[in-house]
Amino acid sequence: MKKSLTQRITLSVVGLLIALLFFFPTYWMFTTSLKTPGQVLSPDYDLFPSSATLQNFASALTKPGFVTYLGNSLIVTLGAVIAALVVGVLAAIPLARFRFSGRKGFLLLILVAQLAPLSALFIPMYLLMRDIGLLDTLPSLLLVYFATSLPFTVWMLYGFINGIPYDLEEAAMIDGCSRAGAFRRVTLPLLGPGLVTTSVFSFITAWNEFLFALVFIHDKSKQTLPVWLSSFKTAFSVDWGAIMAAAVVYAIPALIFFLIVQRKLVSGLTAGAVKG
Repeated sequence: MKKSLTQRITLSVVGLLIALLFFFPTYWMFTTSLKTPGQVLSPDYDLFPSSATLQNFASALTKPGFVTYLGNSLIVTLGAVIAALVVGVLAAIPLARFRFSGRKGFLLLILVAQLAPLSALFIPMYLLMRDIGLLDTLPSLLLVYFATSLPFTVWMLYGFINGIPYDLEEAAMIDGCSRAGAFRRVTLPLLGPGLVTTSVFSFITAWNEFLFALVFIHDKSKQTLPVWLSSFKTAFSVDWGAIMAAAVVYAIPALIFFLIVQRKLVSGLTAGAVKG
């Protein structure tokens, strides 16, 4: 049913207000990063700062360990995302294409694993990493991020593969392709939006994780950027300007990754809703 002009205007205004509500914390973070210490601590909030300084960014980027922490975060995050995508595809293919005993129960277990709170897994994962000697190493974080993102990846890719007609693979096999070749040449290219969508969510989850990185890693040379952000707060003071500048810098890799894949992400979100 076609909406009236009044309805369209009302929905647009409501959507704009919601967008501003979510955008304001980011705007506040960015403007605070450009203020001097006196402006940051001033009781009068300046919505549009009359002057700006880059000193906070200089303080953040020159803080010891930034490049090391950035490299550690990229290693564990990208490693977890790639591993989750590979294993997720290999798990989603038989779940979507084959019919076997226990299939529905396995899908239910995947959903339950996804719904389980991450904090409930903290102690078991800590004990496991301690027993296998991986505490205070980057592989421990990589395995944790991989394990926490895998159920979501499998569940999403299962829906995407289900939404791709199997007739396309059958047609390719009739033309001479093997089953694996048909999947690689036909289904896998169509699965691109699904891979992008799951990789974005997995990337953001691993990139922003703080608690496991704080407890599992004690060696400062192996810590990640979320832990680095907490180092701006000491027992005597808090450098709010530098924290905001560091947060802006911290958000740039995720923003770049999102901008690169945004078109595929939008199409992937709609395609994944076809079947589940």
